[in-house]
Amino acid sequence: MLAAPLLAAAALATPLPAAAKTLVYCSEGNPEALNPQLVTTTTGVTAGKPMFNSLVEFEPGGTRILPGLAESWTISQDGRVYTFRLREGVKFHSNAVFTPSRTMNADDVVFSLMRQWKEDHPYHKVSGGNYDYFKDLAMSELLDAIEKRDARTVVIRLKRPNAPFLANLAMSFNVVHSAEYADLLLRQGHPEQLDLEPIGTGPFSFVSYQKDVAIRYRVFPDYWGGRMPLDTLVFSITPNPAVRLTKLKAGECHVMAFPNPADIRRIEADPALRLLRLEGLNIGYMSLNVTRAPFDDLRVRRAVNMAIDKQTIVAAVYGGAGTPAKNPIPPTLWSYNDDVKDYPYDPAAARKLLAEAGLAQGFETELWYMPVSRPYNPNGKRIAELIQTDLAKVGIRLKLVTDEWSSYRARLQAGEAPMALFGWTGDNGDPDNFLDTMLGCTAARAGGNNVAKWCNADFDQLITRAKETAIQTERERYYREAQVIAKADAPWVPIAHSVVYMATRKEVTGFRMDPLGRYPFDGVDLEP
Repeated sequence: MLAAPLLAAAALATPLPAAAKTLVYCSEGNPEALNPQLVTTTTGVTAGKPMFNSLVEFEPGGTRILPGLAESWTISQDGRVYTFRLREGVKFHSNAVFTPSRTMNADDVVFSLMRQWKEDHPYHKVSGGNYDYFKDLAMSELLDAIEKRDARTVVIRLKRPNAPFLANLAMSFNVVHSAEYADLLLRQGHPEQLDLEPIGTGPFSFVSYQKDVAIRYRVFPDYWGGRMPLDTLVFSITPNPAVRLTKLKAGECHVMAFPNPADIRRIEADPALRLLRLEGLNIGYMSLNVTRAPFDDLRVRRAVNMAIDKQTIVAAVYGGAGTPAKNPIPPTLWSYNDDVKDYPYDPAAARKLLAEAGLAQGFETELWYMPVSRPYNPNGKRIAELIQTDLAKVGIRLKLVTDEWSSYRARLQAGEAPMALFGWTGDNGDPDNFLDTMLGCTAARAGGNNVAKWCNADFDQLITRAKETAIQTERERYYREAQVIAKADAPWVPIAHSVVYMATRKEVTGFRMDPLGRYPFDGVDLEP
């Protein structure tokens, strides 16, 4: 019986008639922003997904590219000109200060892309101007022009062919905002409201956000894809996975993110719950900041790799939901190089390398660990403690450090952490999304997702060549060679690839897991 839990869920939601359907999602943390242009995490992507659409989108539960706000598109023979024909009659949301006077058109698409691209754009520096995904993919260097041909036609010209470009357009950072709303806020002197109270074209509109408590959305009845079955959607922010499961069992939430591997059997045994499982397109790793001594010494990086018992970590923390990692991309992704040999667990060899580096007595440093559970790292503190024990055996003495999730990410991207636990879930099913985004030279910038700050010219040349050819066999060869270089230069200790679990109550219908970690609520319903 769910009377009391539903009262708890209703307390999180905006007032609605008694018959209204409210679904509560127990999410794992606060999004770093509500505007998907400003986020790179699964948490942020999932929070923005209900409100926005892009020109093209991935099929639900897959990586095939489908029409979004563009009903069709063509690509020139040389792979450099993309022409998009926009849907007619797509409506934007409204809020207390804005009621749209027109439907979505080319002005909105141009505004949304140009904001990220051009530094002299009136919105470029609003909310800090940190378009990390756009910058890490070197979109500024790739784009040649973005043009409005007419109200329903947008032309994007590239300086050179780019094989992942269409898939990158389908990613969350390329959502379409209302240029009309942006103009209004600029005239009113409050442009930051565009990111704090978003207006999009998605199936749900924004209601409110209270940090550490909840994000609230209401159904958008005029959604171009048809009205959703739910009336209200609530993200109940619950960082502790044990608390998320307690809420799920009590009916205080209907869907929960990322249960602890140790709780999987309990969920499977509960007749009121449903366990969802998906092979993860992810990597959990420990970065070694090559700009900080002693990790600027390859011998030290290799010694750290050989001093860590990954098999024990995976068994202790991931249970049956993880496999030890050796490459920066998961084995389920095309171009994975299984011929790469991992560093063996060999503390004696590690001590010898440290001695060769002049560190026979070891050294002291910091290991930063994630404060939230993620599929690729279900318990950052526990993994950090196991690594601390392993490295102590070779004389490396660790101080464990953490921070609030948004600050943690920002400080890693700024290059503050000498060693850090981090990870990635693929966003578009392309190896470029791992190798370039996390290890490319462009992403090694301050604020970039390459938190090891590693830049290897040979590696970078290979992944650049892979982007510039559309021939799959050539791309695969380049990516396989790049993995060999990454292993030899050891900017990371790859730890694990994980199976991703989520859980729902049995009354939830239509919810599906997504290999790209977006978790949309389109079409989700609650049975009586």
